[in-house]
Amino acid sequence: MYHHSVKRALSLLLFFLTFYFANAQEDDLFEELNSLVIDEVIYSPPTFKTLQIANLQSTKMVEEKEFFMVVAHRFGYLKEGVREFYGLDQANTKIQFLYGINKRFQVGVSRDSYEKTYSGTIKIGIKKQSDSFPINLVLYNSMDINTLLNKLSYPGLLFFDRFAYTTQVLISRRFSEKLSMEIAAIYVRQNLIDLNYTKNLILPSASNLDFITEPWNQYLMAVGGRYKFSKRISLNMDYAYNFSKNKNSLYFNPFTIGIDIETGGHVFQLLFTNSRASNDASFLTETIGNWLNGDVSFGFNIVRVF
Repeated sequence: MYHHSVKRALSLLLFFLTFYFANAQEDDLFEELNSLVIDEVIYSPPTFKTLQIANLQSTKMVEEKEFFMVVAHRFGYLKEGVREFYGLDQANTKIQFLYGINKRFQVGVSRDSYEKTYSGTIKIGIKKQSDSFPINLVLYNSMDINTLLNKLSYPGLLFFDRFAYTTQVLISRRFSEKLSMEIAAIYVRQNLIDLNYTKNLILPSASNLDFITEPWNQYLMAVGGRYKFSKRISLNMDYAYNFSKNKNSLYFNPFTIGIDIETGGHVFQLLFTNSRASNDASFLTETIGNWLNGDVSFGFNIVRVF
């Protein structure tokens, strides 16, 4: 009788211990699941649908293992009239290939007929807009090589004089389903400055050294935005202000108006701009067109995703 009582007591003890630990594990599981829900980050939909707002780089990244091809055309000024077929006879063409190494890192190479320029680019995604972070933050770098330069025009030309470098910090926000905005802090280094693009040609000397050295390192601030009219069509604009441009410079700040049209795996960007170049350093610091004088050219970008 005693042994039966002990067995019953042990059975009841094991039952209660099993019930206790089962409940404890269940509580731990619920706590873990709850923490996962609390810690889950909800990211905002893409701020921009294309890699460029118009001419200016956007915060959009090439996705991991995706391959992009971009064909960009910039024509002559519309005011050239019928003789130059409203600028269409004066086309500059850039072909660019981009690849996403991972979700935060993309690389690209291109060739632009403007100044026969070869370029390499890197884009790094730092932070994405989410319910816990209000902006997109992206770092962009490019290196351009101008192969049009020759020693006949520049007798002292060195190989690295052909190089130009651009660093951009891109900050964007998707304010609503229709409206997205971006600001960009930009640094451009031109290893060679052509003094012929000043209103008064001044040769270098100790007294005017600032005149020619200041433009080598140029600092700009750019703004851009997109407003969607429908699911597949949007109006885009971007503008860059050059703080370092010399007062005697013949260059102007680039301003571009564009329309994005999405068609399946393609995005067409129709542009009106005062810049004839597509590569970063050139369109930011070598725009010779003035909107106020009617120096507006038509252009387009075609983006194909593979």
